[in-house]
Amino acid sequence: MRYEEYTIEGRNAVTEAFRSGKTIDKLYVLDGCHDGAVNTIKTLARKQDTIVNYVTKERLDQMSETGKHQGVIAQAAAYDYATVEDILDAAKQKGEEPFIFVLDEIEDPHNLGAIIRTANLCGAHGVIIPKRRAVGLTATVVKASAGAINYTPVAKVTNIAKTIDELKEKGIWFACADMDGEVMYRHNLTGPIGLVIGNEGNGVSRLVKEKCDYIASIPMKGDIDSLNASVAAGVLAYEIVRQRYMKK
Repeated sequence: MRYEEYTIEGRNAVTEAFRSGKTIDKLYVLDGCHDGAVNTIKTLARKQDTIVNYVTKERLDQMSETGKHQGVIAQAAAYDYATVEDILDAAKQKGEEPFIFVLDEIEDPHNLGAIIRTANLCGAHGVIIPKRRAVGLTATVVKASAGAINYTPVAKVTNIAKTIDELKEKGIWFACADMDGEVMYRHNLTGPIGLVIGNEGNGVSRLVKEKCDYIASIPMKGDIDSLNASVAAGVLAYEIVRQRYMKK
């Protein structure tokens, strides 16, 4: 793990971070440690619904830059999260049909930052990411977004599949990127839409894929079989943009 200024070490510092209302994406706690101060931190983490990872002392030592972690290290978000409703409101305020990026376990902060940048430039109203098994809004993500994070809301949800179901009830259709799908040009991607991009290695998970209305592939002619996740997101996003322009 790369150490960033949004990593907080030590019991007092982590406790104060929670109590001040700072958004903590992940908490790392020494496995087997149950003293009062650490139990207080774990209670605060549960109240904020922060993911708690129990790790060895060796892992904490590797993560620590100060050498004074005292059995706890927290990763704070470098930027505030929005809600899914905030994203829908952004579309409503612009008088546009919702266009949302849904990211299924993107782990590379540079990819997430680049996707947020693309989402902004193509007119999407927001980005949805999962709480678990995915990168949050780290300092690297904020930097890679090249300022787009200031204009494009990012919401973090517990369950991507459930969130898709809830948004489908609001009339949004979903297209996911998968190389086994039908070529993107053959899909009608106009109207309220969510673009689902999967993990860098495994793609879109089976459960999430089953929730999608369209499985869209990008035609490729080269000798390798896949695009970088952020590049794939850009290609598909601009097909949505193209279709929206053609519909006008």
